[in-house]
Amino acid sequence: MSPMDFEFTVPVLVIGGGACGATAALAAQDAGASVLVVERDAEPLGTTGMSQGLVCAAGTAAQRRHGIDDSPDQLYEDILTKTRGLTDPVLARAIADHAGPTMDWLIQQHDLPWDLDLRFKPSYGHSRARVHGWLDHTGIDMVQLLHARLAAANVDVLTEAKLVDVVTDASGAARGVWVERPDGSREAIGCDTLVMAAGGFAASPAMVRQYIPDASLARCNGHEGNCGDGIRVGQSMGAAVGDMGSYQGYGMLADPQTIPVPPGFLVEGGLLINKAGRRFVHETEDISGMVHPVLAQPDSMAWVVIDEAIETRCTYVLETRQLRGLGAMREAPDLTTLAQAIGVDAASLADELASSWAAWRAGTADRLGRCWLDGPPPAAPYRALKVGGALFHTQGGLQINGSARVLRPDGQPLPNLFAGGGSARGVSGPSFWGYLPAMGLCAAVTFGRLAGQQAAAQAARQGVVPADR
Repeated sequence: MSPMDFEFTVPVLVIGGGACGATAALAAQDAGASVLVVERDAEPLGTTGMSQGLVCAAGTAAQRRHGIDDSPDQLYEDILTKTRGLTDPVLARAIADHAGPTMDWLIQQHDLPWDLDLRFKPSYGHSRARVHGWLDHTGIDMVQLLHARLAAANVDVLTEAKLVDVVTDASGAARGVWVERPDGSREAIGCDTLVMAAGGFAASPAMVRQYIPDASLARCNGHEGNCGDGIRVGQSMGAAVGDMGSYQGYGMLADPQTIPVPPGFLVEGGLLINKAGRRFVHETEDISGMVHPVLAQPDSMAWVVIDEAIETRCTYVLETRQLRGLGAMREAPDLTTLAQAIGVDAASLADELASSWAAWRAGTADRLGRCWLDGPPPAAPYRALKVGGALFHTQGGLQINGSARVLRPDGQPLPNLFAGGGSARGVSGPSFWGYLPAMGLCAAVTFGRLAGQQAAAQAARQGVVPADR
């Protein structure tokens, strides 16, 4: 296909309108490039829209304002520790160094109302308070606000256009893409640089069975469009992939409400109890890895046991209020009534609470290794929520370098392809246990900004002029 066959050609073409794609487009626009975003859905939401809209970042202006001593080096160390040193150190370094400036840029230059969430305590691998968010808002608000900024910057977004294939030249450079419209018709759009910011593959049963068979029994609670299109197309262009077995699982998806129970329920002192009335996992050790112990329980379910005080401390989280409004919480004035309400052995439940309280009072670890440094175990009156295990999103994808350029298996970059978000390899290591809270969106916006900047710079070097559309 020659350039004359394209409907039009743009300097920077971004595939995917979630947090990564929108951030990439803003960055490319800021750098002076003409940009087009292609989004498969009628309303851009994707994985971002199903998230809490939280981003971890170190060394931000918000942290300094709140007196938090943090740095890129500390975040880098936390990433390596959490992933047991098995993540890509180049990508970990890029995240550590650029996440903070990206957060500041989004807040200061694009007026995103994010602030440091001091109520999200350092946990699950974070050694500092570094989770940023927008109080009382979720990922839906985040992606909608990003698109409002795109509209204000006159960046075009082509919705209901699914990526089908990429047109390449003899050098392997992307010269355009084929997209499919809802009526089955196809359009060819030319580009000088291409940013792949589509979703991962959590909604592709075949890819899940191939790459992460240990999660094949978990309920997919990710976006239905996460079918791995960007990864598949990138591989067809000769790209390498990395950490395809990595993903964020979650062991606390409320059943049947399918709303994530906030991790603060456990950090503040909550317990996970099985049908026998027994604890079975260190609740604050691995936010993603909890999915497997929960799936291993009878009926692949468990109960999150908290108390009124824990619920109150977590009421600021939107999901807490949603779960309350939907009647997901069983309430009981004492342990005997609680055991009856959730159908577990009362003596076993009482024994677990007693041993947890004993460990908390003594300041020692309990039999599962939990040290109870944050909040005490639950006390009357109690609440309980039924939960199951879920697969949220994948963390493996196209291999990129520290500038978000997509690499071949020999480590050489493809001529003009960049990637981030669900399409790219993240920094969670080879499996589920390396995921840090809020790292999914951190990687999305950080590599999104890097990809947009680099794509715009390459387009400028090629002497591209903005195209009329």
